[in-house]
Amino acid sequence: MKILPASADDAAVIAAIWNPIIRDTTITFNSVEKSTLDITALINERHAAGYEFLVARQGDMLLGFASYGQFRAGVGYANTKEHTVILADNARGKGVGRALMAALESHARTNNVHSMIGGVSDDNSTAIAFHEALGYQQVGHIPQAGRKFDHWLGIVFLQKFL
Repeated sequence: MKILPASADDAAVIAAIWNPIIRDTTITFNSVEKSTLDITALINERHAAGYEFLVARQGDMLLGFASYGQFRAGVGYANTKEHTVILADNARGKGVGRALMAALESHARTNNVHSMIGGVSDDNSTAIAFHEALGYQQVGHIPQAGRKFDHWLGIVFLQKFL
């Protein structure tokens, strides 16, 4: 497996991995699917800002992606970033997420990031356990912060000091 910077060539496959999660689950609160152009723009924006957007590949197969960006607006938050990690169904439980997060955190460290935040749906106990296994600690929970599928969702914030 290789961890590489994402490019516009990856956008269609990233959309194919991400959109079913957006469309069919409460893993993300978002209910608007992403186009290839949306993802290409996000990749370009992250790279232009000095952040990272990575993909995991096994041969020609894209297994997942991870990215980080600014946690909140304002210079006071400059050293705290929020990340996303999404895997293809067939890549879960095989160390792909760990490899992506290790590479993402390494990039963040070299760019003076002090802490990384994961905002996880409280419906997603697997992602909460994943983050805790990587050394993230729960630092907050906002019940009923969002709504999807006519269901209130809470968000759990997990933080790791780099």
